[in-house]
Amino acid sequence: MTHVNADNPRPSQSGPMPGLPRTLFLATRPMFLPAALIPVLVGSAWGIHRAHAADPLALALAAAAMACLHAGANVINDVGDELNGADRLNQDRIPPFTGGSRFIQEGRLGLRAMALWGVALLLAAAGLGGILSLAKGEWVLAFGLVGGALALAYSLPPFSLASRGLGEAAVALGFGLPVAACFWLQSGSVGLEAILCSAIVGAWTAAILIVNEVPDLAADAQAGKRTLVVRLGAKGAPSLYLSVQAVASALMLALGWLSQLPPWAVVPPLLTMLAALAATPLMAGGRAGQLAAIRITLGIHLLGGLCLAGAAFLG
Repeated sequence: MTHVNADNPRPSQSGPMPGLPRTLFLATRPMFLPAALIPVLVGSAWGIHRAHAADPLALALAAAAMACLHAGANVINDVGDELNGADRLNQDRIPPFTGGSRFIQEGRLGLRAMALWGVALLLAAAGLGGILSLAKGEWVLAFGLVGGALALAYSLPPFSLASRGLGEAAVALGFGLPVAACFWLQSGSVGLEAILCSAIVGAWTAAILIVNEVPDLAADAQAGKRTLVVRLGAKGAPSLYLSVQAVASALMLALGWLSQLPPWAVVPPLLTMLAALAATPLMAGGRAGQLAAIRITLGIHLLGGLCLAGAAFLG
């Protein structure tokens, strides 16, 4: 069956279209939802550890707001990569992880519809942040404004941070800052533990972006999207990836020492580093190797994040 979208007249031969709610949900690239929830979980766990008390409502609102913010950023990223041509040029994507959702290119949603959906999600995140600010104060809005600004500046002109080699740093900041914010929501303060946790989670999230950029390298370069992976090339990207993972593991060890965790708490950072060492050579191993590296990196983020959150209650 051929489908034609009013905003994007290019027909799609991808089969029957799902219902609109499912289409909108899938356009957010939900397989990356854990990347939004791990910062909330880690920051909240360490904040609860500091305060010796929990605020379940603040945790729930923060999780919902972060999920909407991340979903909106993913949708806006598809809009940006349609505008610069990167997704249309991408013939080497590894679905569903790289190359965007393809909903614009396949005619499932038009460019305008995707843009409106992305803005709606960001506004939903802002609304949840507004509710949270009524209980916790105006600092919530400051955290939210930075996150929303990064979500837009990462993908869209005139900033287009991803195209300027600043996207990886923006992602590290965008997913590290919520850790400190959730720490503050639970404890009312931000200490060295919060900063270390923010840097660890930010590094893990940047590593996800780096490993996902490798299959897209040729298309990004052709479209003028000068990511760090494009600038370093296929030979330099694995070194960048491993360096970022090494920083995360080193900071986990430092956090364990600072928090006087039990000696066996050194095991998770060592395991995450071993996993990163296994993933690094796979990045140059063709599509099968790159897919394996992506899955390992997502596992490091998810399982490492759960261990990091759990460690809060061991000190």
